[in-house]
Order: sequence, then structure tokens, then C-alpha cells
Amino acid sequence: MSLPHAILFDLDDTLIRAYAQPEEAWRRLLHVFSAHLDIHDDAVALEKVRVAIMEEARAFWSDQAAAAEWRLKIPEARRLSVRQGLKRLGRPDDALADRIADAFTEMRRQEYRLYPDAHATVDALRARGVKLALVTNGASEMQRAKIERFDLEHRFDHIQIEGEFGQGKPELAVYRHALERLDCAAADAWMVGDNYEWEVVAPQKLGMCGIWYDPYDAGIPHNATAQPTRVIRRLGELLPA
Repeated sequence: MSLPHAILFDLDDTLIRAYAQPEEAWRRLLHVFSAHLDIHDDAVALEKVRVAIMEEARAFWSDQAAAAEWRLKIPEARRLSVRQGLKRLGRPDDALADRIADAFTEMRRQEYRLYPDAHATVDALRARGVKLALVTNGASEMQRAKIERFDLEHRFDHIQIEGEFGQGKPELAVYRHALERLDCAAADAWMVGDNYEWEVVAPQKLGMCGIWYDPYDAGIPHNATAQPTRVIRRLGELLPA
């Protein structure tokens, strides 16, 4: 597959490991709070808390209209999910819920990691003349901090953040604007990322190639409404052999 004129990259869990494998992260965090939850090292009880929190979070984010608003306030949204999770278990404690949510937010921030081949892949694509855009959802301050922390800004011809642009993926205007800034037709562009709806389904509606990044080999979702143009497990697979 020859390289296109332009490639749009997602940021979180594509160039940097940010929110992947939440089950494992929540188990670690809740273990720290086991005494505060009065369940100490009871693995079964801790798992019930994790499940309640994550199911509340899934329900919270399933409302697309609300999600578009709360993506700009993720720490606050996380507090609401944890509060609801504890209430669901019959132990409402907003103060404790907020401490747990904030600790999870900080733990994740500290554990952000650049994927090993991210810089090398992006730099190699630039060297081959491919125009590059970084297109990410989220608040400006949070996403700009990641971009600076991982030395990404100078590597892209265009950076587009939901909190600055005013719209986020999967709104088609988001992809159209990035393509305009790169002076590229949709048919000659790829979108690369880990979110099936945002990086495969929506871009393909415009005629772009949707490249799904699946580093943990999760496999195509069973309810997928579109097939990715390509599936990669490492960013380096984007480069010609």
C-alpha cells in the first residue's frame, strides 16, 4: 500500500498510551483505596467497585451529545461516574468518590507514555514528503500539555484540538478542516487511530482510508458497521517495507 499525500493521526492511545486497558488501571488504583472503602484486600469486593464505576462510566459516555460536552471536562466527568458507582453499591460518599477519581486522573497522567515507534514513524513519513496532521478530541490545555511533553508539535504540519476548533471527532467537519489545511483530497488521505468510530467509520464516509490502530490485538468490534482499510499493531507498519 503506497503512502498517501497526507495522514491524520489521533493522539491518545495512538501516538501516546493514555487511556488503554482501563480495567487494569482501575484495579491498581482501587487497591490503594481499599482501606478507605472498608474492604481492605477483599478482591471480590474491589472488583464489584471497579465494575460499578466502569459501567456507570460507559453509560455516561454513551450519550453522544453529553459526551461532546464532557470530553472537555474529563476529570469532572470521572468524578460523576465514581460518585454514581459508589451510590449504586449503596455506599454514597461524594468526598471519597472525588478523591478516588482525582487519584485515577493523576495516575493516568503520570503514566502517559509515547509509543516506542511514534517519533521514528512520524519523522520517517515527513522525510518521505507526507503531510501530517494531529487531530485530537479533548480540552486545549490538557492536549497541549501532552503535545509539549512528548515533543510532537514541530512534527506536524497542522494540529487540531477539539477545545480550540470547536468540534470534535466524529463530526465530519473536523476531518474536512484538517484536509483543507493540508491541501489534500479525502481520497488521498489516511486517518490513523484507535477509536473505531472516529478513525474508521467517520473518515470512510468522506472517502478517506481508515487505518485502525490495534496494539493490543483486540480485534474488530463485533458490532462494527464498516471494515477498516487496514489494521496495524505497530505504527511502524505504516511505512513501506
